[in-house]
Amino acid sequence: MTSPTTTACMTGWAHTPFGKLVDEDAESLIVRVATDAIADAGLEPADIDAIFVGTFNGGMAAQDFPGSLVLQASDDLRYKPVTRVENACATGSAAIYQGVNTIRAGAARHVLCVGMEKMTACDTATVGATLIKASYVAEEAVDGMTFPGVFGKIAQNYFQKYGDQSDALAMIAAKNHKNGSVNPLAHMQKDFGYDFCRTESDKNPFVAHPLKRTDCSMVSDGAAAVVISDMDASQTADKAIAFKAMTHVNDFLPMSKRDIISFEGPKVAWAKTLEAAGITLDDLSFVETHDCFTIAELIEYEAMGLVEPGQGMKAIKEGWTQKDGKLPVNPSGGLKAKGHPVGATGVSMHVMAAMQLTNSAGGCQIDGAELGGVFNMGGAAVANYVSVLEALK
Repeated sequence: MTSPTTTACMTGWAHTPFGKLVDEDAESLIVRVATDAIADAGLEPADIDAIFVGTFNGGMAAQDFPGSLVLQASDDLRYKPVTRVENACATGSAAIYQGVNTIRAGAARHVLCVGMEKMTACDTATVGATLIKASYVAEEAVDGMTFPGVFGKIAQNYFQKYGDQSDALAMIAAKNHKNGSVNPLAHMQKDFGYDFCRTESDKNPFVAHPLKRTDCSMVSDGAAAVVISDMDASQTADKAIAFKAMTHVNDFLPMSKRDIISFEGPKVAWAKTLEAAGITLDDLSFVETHDCFTIAELIEYEAMGLVEPGQGMKAIKEGWTQKDGKLPVNPSGGLKAKGHPVGATGVSMHVMAAMQLTNSAGGCQIDGAELGGVFNMGGAAVANYVSVLEALK
């Protein structure tokens, strides 16, 4: 699915801090961002025509059927159609794309899209056993394999073909932690520096060789929401971030059916989106990309076309993806520092981009940001979503 024509805009958004939110549960997170996003759009709950709620869950929370919880935000949401969506770590973008498609079909004027995950109430083993369900279980969830193990295997294969890139992975980790240190919504607001990220230690052990703890995204709680409005309504909104182009493609689930270090699905999604938008990568002011692990961001540099295959290290070593580089990547801190509450991540990435394009990103702001790219990925490059966003006003 590729949309080349602007038919909808984000007109309001909300975002909780990410982290270990001991006083929040699934219901409170959903209600909080739903209420705040509607208000941010200058609307009343009665103005919302449809709702999509994204959460992975998979056993991490006792309460399922989360779509129904959004009605707790207001009695005026009663009888609105609500649908829960799930597409692994791209669940949040799946909710947003369903919202845009509903607007495009002429079935709604305003749609509320919510992404949420409550993860930290579970122990580490439960989280790992839950998330690995988003792999091809028959082949990949064996012998206690977890998602760090899956991406550790990807890194090993990449290193075998292109050489040891541990220096580049540490540079990516350090970059994203530095960016996240000035993001008040980030789970980890600390600049660890390159040396800490590069060196194995008691505080930074190997998790799944060659990936260390600083190569892995955070297990976090959090929620984000956006209101998506049709073009007529967007013209009178206080702010409007347009979907200039957007693409969703799915690849095979088994890694054995793909060249896993090529990220072919992301490559196709990026190419289709840039073509539909009528732009090149050089036209983008920044990209928020899915750095669930540092090796993912490295390969995504190649998939988006910033460098040739096997040259991802060049982008980070030459400073291209720093905040002051030719294409800043993850100025928010990314999943690496901001956190990765699975169902919330895709919505969060779109909110971070919207904040950039409205010059409201604070310490994360890229000066003069005009066009933003978002890449959200479910599984190991299986569900792939690319959006190009620009400010309508």
